[in-house]
Amino acid sequence: MVFASHAEGRRYSELRLLEKAEDITQRISGLECQPVYQIFVNKKHICNYIADFRYCTHDGKIVVEDVKGVKTPVYRLKKKLVEAMHNIEIVEVK
Repeated sequence: MVFASHAEGRRYSELRLLEKAEDITQRISGLECQPVYQIFVNKKHICNYIADFRYCTHDGKIVVEDVKGVKTPVYRLKKKLVEAMHNIEIVEVK
């Protein structure tokens, strides 16, 4: 697989190890790369937010992660919109 950064590739390797150790459950679909969240306003599609990873913990919590070095203004806005629209929290990993 090809990742946007070395940090993202390292995080993927860490998450795969957690998945193999069964710290990440396979209950839903296991570790997902690049899940897409659509952003709509008044039923009009504005844009998409693409997270880096999504997975489910054993207690049933869905975790959405984004590996970030620099938080651009566009990223900050999309993060707020996605968290509000999809009722999720995006975990930022450095």
